[in-house]
Amino acid sequence: MSAERLYTPRMLSAAVELANMPPLAEADTRGSARSPACGSTMELDLGIDGQDRIAVVGMKVRACAVGQAAAAIFARHARGKSAADIDATLEAMAAWLDSGGTLPNWPDLDLIAPARDYPGRHGAMLLPWKAASEALSSANAAG
Repeated sequence: MSAERLYTPRMLSAAVELANMPPLAEADTRGSARSPACGSTMELDLGIDGQDRIAVVGMKVRACAVGQAAAAIFARHARGKSAADIDATLEAMAAWLDSGGTLPNWPDLDLIAPARDYPGRHGAMLLPWKAASEALSSANAAG
């Protein structure tokens, strides 16, 4: 697959959305993730509502355009999600990246789906869900 098919205008457009999601000055919980394959990193800040669901997302991402787009896609649709929702999506994405099959049930994942053919990008694609899982499990442990 050519880089032209991987880095589509829609994916690159999603990647630049991160400018609108800076780290939160006062987060209820924080998580981080790193991809050993490419070195991409993410620090994720979450505001949590009264039902232990994501209310606000802020982040600092150091990743390729695929990882940045994954982070933006995560943030677009994270509001209202619980720890169980995040963990289920993380598990479904890992299985999809590993063996194919159906794209996980998270809106806009089709924007980064072409990167499935690039195993070196898989870790970057999982960063936001891994960081959110860590953040929500530490929030649940503290609360």
